[in-house]
Amino acid sequence: MMDTNPGSREVDVAVTINGAQVRERVPARLLLSDFIRDVVGLTGTHVGCEHGYCGACTVIVDGDAIRSCSTLAVQADGSNIRTVEDLADGDQLTPMQQAFHENHAMQCGFCTTGFLMTLESVDSADYQDKERVVELLSGNLCRCTGYQNIVTAVCSVWGVDD
Repeated sequence: MMDTNPGSREVDVAVTINGAQVRERVPARLLLSDFIRDVVGLTGTHVGCEHGYCGACTVIVDGDAIRSCSTLAVQADGSNIRTVEDLADGDQLTPMQQAFHENHAMQCGFCTTGFLMTLESVDSADYQDKERVVELLSGNLCRCTGYQNIVTAVCSVWGVDD
């Protein structure tokens, strides 16, 4: 008999998240963001628009920043995933996290994880002028800060004249 609801099918997904091996059987249509948050329990990855526009759900998969709300968990099978929980070493913030704090580059903080993961995925040497930094950040939406403090924070860490 033909399966009339292919979305109800389950698949095995095996990934490395923040250095830990994870293997779970999940619905074939489970989004990577839901896998990370609900199955693995890492809630630093935020889900905003659920269409890949806002960037709050950005994680790093095999070195590339991706939108986890528009990626199926099964598409990440066999991948190495980094989430915002992998950035700080205990209470020791990364230089970028510290710069966000010092420059008031966040208000509600909802978008911050996506910005941090986007920034973590690139080589700062490729973004050594303010216009390039602004262009990079344009893929993430923030409704609170007006971006200037975020740009200032990034420029302060990457040695770019603001």
